[in-house]
Amino acid sequence: MERLTKKECLWVSLMVFSLFFGAGNLIFPPFLGQTAGTQLWPALGGFIVSAVGLPILGVVAVAKSGGLQSLAKRVHPVFAVVFTLLVYLSIGPLLGIPRNGGLAFEMGISPYLPSAWLESGMALFIYSLVYFAVAFWLCLSPAKLSDRLGKLLTPLLLLLLGVIFACSLVNPLGSFGSPVGGYVTGPFFKGFLDGYMTMDTIAALNFGIVIVMALKKKGVKGEKALITYTIYAGVFAGVLLAGIYVLLGYLGASGASLAAGASNGADTLTHVVLHLFGTSGIVLLGLVFTLACLSTSVGLITSCSQYFSSLTPHISYKGWVAILSSVSMLFANLGLDGILAVSVPILSAIYPMAITLIALALTDRWIHGRRMVYVGAMVCAGVVSVVDACVQADLFNGHLVGWLSLLPLYEEGLGWTVPALVGAAIGLALAVMVESRAVRRTQINQPS
Repeated sequence: MERLTKKECLWVSLMVFSLFFGAGNLIFPPFLGQTAGTQLWPALGGFIVSAVGLPILGVVAVAKSGGLQSLAKRVHPVFAVVFTLLVYLSIGPLLGIPRNGGLAFEMGISPYLPSAWLESGMALFIYSLVYFAVAFWLCLSPAKLSDRLGKLLTPLLLLLLGVIFACSLVNPLGSFGSPVGGYVTGPFFKGFLDGYMTMDTIAALNFGIVIVMALKKKGVKGEKALITYTIYAGVFAGVLLAGIYVLLGYLGASGASLAAGASNGADTLTHVVLHLFGTSGIVLLGLVFTLACLSTSVGLITSCSQYFSSLTPHISYKGWVAILSSVSMLFANLGLDGILAVSVPILSAIYPMAITLIALALTDRWIHGRRMVYVGAMVCAGVVSVVDACVQADLFNGHLVGWLSLLPLYEEGLGWTVPALVGAAIGLALAVMVESRAVRRTQINQPS
């Protein structure tokens, strides 16, 4: 096994951070701070659990299981294909990647353009063409990602965020306001659900392969060594993410009076930066958003291309990079509002299943790979989450809300947890029963 130096470990860890830190990671913590107000710290606690803790556990689960496809096969081979495809499409060209491209345009370019240009759509088209051309180039050599992201983009991004935070301490923004909405009665659970919107837990199921490739390029060999360094990089990146979330949440909470009426975290940050730096600060903020979104887009395109190229031997990795970059560019031209409108129900359907699968993988030493346990938990969690997503999309005209509200923790947005536990328990009981019968048959059939 090739041991990494501390410096090499640092670069890989910074690469992992840059893969995760994208559009959602920038816009949701400031808005959380603005709306949570004096309830900022419990709200941030819930947010960090779902936006940091779960992604780290996801990286560990995938690393230990040999990839998402292998992990999902523990439920069923057909489920593995369908769920893995759904995850890669949602985090990739149909939602995650276009969202990053759209936000980079909204924050980095659109403030400087005439309204006529924005209404025509030509500015967004030209920008997305250039943005995804750069992403395409960066993805052509995935083994160099740790150098390009860890040594260049990530340090610059952290420097820019540090400058903004330092200036907020020198020039205080204001006091925390009163919490609103779900942050009044259940700040921790509301923050936990807001963490879904970063999409990092789903992304963690994809990024495992990118991290492993970067480690292999640096000479790390052997399953145990790869898992160890993957966990190390994930934990370091997670600590860094948590620190950035605290920083951004504090900016949103202390700048609430400046951003009164803001509808999202991008607006909140814009008002804060305008107050600290004036109009020149918008250039700084645009650069921050562009770097964060580009690094995450590169990671997503890379992981998705590696997956799809494994399914289609006639289309190479580079071919899929070109396809996904082009498709993502087209969807990015729907505009950020159009992309965000469909994200909540989709994530509400997928996230509980992803969390359940991660939990099963991490407890497999006690489950012993029993398929009935995996099936029971995933079916129960999946049915509840999909129905709840349909209710959020108003597909049932509110007819099932009464039934769903009977589930424990449903009001907190965690109605799927108890059904998942019950499904796992039933599956375990059935598996033990079948195994006991098989042992008895074997004993009976043995010659005396």
